[in-house]
Amino acid sequence: MPDKAQTYFQGRWLEGNPALMGPLTNAMWLSSIVFDGARAFEGAAPDLDLHCERVVRSARALGLGPSLTGGEILALAREGIARFPKDAELYIRPMFWADEGWVAPDPDSTQFALTIHESPMPKESGYSACISTRRRPAPDTAPTSAKASCLYPQSGLALTEARQRGFDNAVMLDPLGNVAEFATSNIMIGKDGVVRTPAPNGTFLDGITRQRVIALLRADGVEVVEGRLTPEDVLNSDEVFSTGNFGKVLAFTRIENRDLQPGPLFARARRLYWDFAHGRIA
Repeated sequence: MPDKAQTYFQGRWLEGNPALMGPLTNAMWLSSIVFDGARAFEGAAPDLDLHCERVVRSARALGLGPSLTGGEILALAREGIARFPKDAELYIRPMFWADEGWVAPDPDSTQFALTIHESPMPKESGYSACISTRRRPAPDTAPTSAKASCLYPQSGLALTEARQRGFDNAVMLDPLGNVAEFATSNIMIGKDGVVRTPAPNGTFLDGITRQRVIALLRADGVEVVEGRLTPEDVLNSDEVFSTGNFGKVLAFTRIENRDLQPGPLFARARRLYWDFAHGRIA
């Protein structure tokens, strides 16, 4: 549990890890909960507005009744960030969940909370991953259009499997056996000077950081191809890196039994993202 955390709930800020649910809460036993994650670091909070807007869309996709707009959540997030030191590295997590409902959530019972806690940014390189036996669900088998908590046990099982094999993370496939994403973030590879990444097909979240990095690379003259990506493509790539809110842009230096180096496309993507985060480029 984070030592330094603030949670906004029902009009006030609470410290630590407050008890917001009970055993009869629909979300607690039936997982009718969505969340989003944003970051504040080095005095910046890139794309915070987009994360606040997405949690509202996720709530609606799960059949909840969000009581706040993205703009209202953004204002609360900025208020919460100001409660910490300016140089704090923060994880910002707005959530909607259902209090009531028999299996299906009752949208009129939707609750909201915003948690902000100190969480150090990961180092930029040196991660490893294996090809997971766990797959991402198809859109007709799970609420894949939402950042829903019920999707994450599968990712957790993929991570557990990877760590038991001595890896940090896992490359998860879609139902057809094509690469979808890492267990905790989106995946990009570099090959012959071109960045390749899976095209969104409804089996994984088209991440906000993913979209931002693609746009930044293209604006900087890098060719980025969104399409079908196979496990063999990843294993035979020149470089592999991830994009995601928690670590932003991170290099992977081992995929299965193959060692890699952080490559120039990764370095370019990370530099461009940091320039964007600090307002040096639009």
